Amino acid sequence: MQGEPLLKIENLVKHFNVRLGAFGERGATVHALDDVNFEIIEGETLSLVGESGCGKSTTGFTILNLHQATSGKVIYKGENIATFDDKAMRPLRRDLQIVFQDPYSTLNPRMTIGEAVGEPILFHKLCTKAELPDRINRLLTDVGLPPRFAGRYPHELSGGQRQRVAIARALACEPKFIVCDEAISALDVSIQAQIINLLLDLQEKYGLTYLFIAHDLAVVRHISDRVGVMYLGRLAELATREQLFANPLHPYTQALLSAVPEADPVLEKTRQRQVLQGDVPSPLNPPTGCRFHTRCPIAQEVCAQTIPEWRQIEPGHMVACHMVPGGLHA
Repeated sequence: MQGEPLLKIENLVKHFNVRLGAFGERGATVHALDDVNFEIIEGETLSLVGESGCGKSTTGFTILNLHQATSGKVIYKGENIATFDDKAMRPLRRDLQIVFQDPYSTLNPRMTIGEAVGEPILFHKLCTKAELPDRINRLLTDVGLPPRFAGRYPHELSGGQRQRVAIARALACEPKFIVCDEAISALDVSIQAQIINLLLDLQEKYGLTYLFIAHDLAVVRHISDRVGVMYLGRLAELATREQLFANPLHPYTQALLSAVPEADPVLEKTRQRQVLQGDVPSPLNPPTGCRFHTRCPIAQEVCAQTIPEWRQIEPGHMVACHMVPGGLHA
């Protein structure tokens, strides 16, 4: 995808210090992210996929500085915001927003929908109190809710309606970038389609840029411009939607795509799946070399010894694998 990067993520690392043992007598480090690099182009939807615990959500939280990065850079407007404290981040919260997985837990049950949507508008002084009701009504209309819902409370709404409120609240700040952290996974399938179409409509209307975090590859294929595949805190592959689904290069990506069911029952019955053996290793003690080598069907000795280089195979198609043709040790 052509365009200027809105965000540049360079060598991003996030480690969590934890205590182990019955009385917390042993210290350990969770390697949530290690050396993650990519750019997010203005106006695009970049999706991150992978198994639970691979670091997708941690990537989104660290980009927004909800988690303080251990090291690395998140470049926005020429500055490394990964080093900003809460005070320095405050004016940037207007530009960088998030929609969480569970809308009910993110809405204050004591606040009406109008108060929840209006709170960030008043905080950032985006309009006067007299103008606020019209602005709230317009936002609710934009996300497909009637303005009368402004007087209701979260428990009076369905899950899909609450997620629309969460989206309206994110839009209230007039952001440039929104992290959608599993924003549809808690919803019924029929409602998921409605929310996906809403996000696409809002992107076109407001010129938004999305980081879309999900595990449903069918949804990712519908909404994404580019897709990044993560495994155990590292990016395994990054490509345009067309490149990734037509020509997956990394063995992990191939295994993920083989698990997506076919709509044609005849093809579904005859196709071969790549079933990975074993479980995902613990991020407390990740494998040396390529982190996928313990489950990889084509792993060689070099895979256990050397971290694969993050390299471009074709324009826009990046991969980290020793065994991909055209690279070192291929």
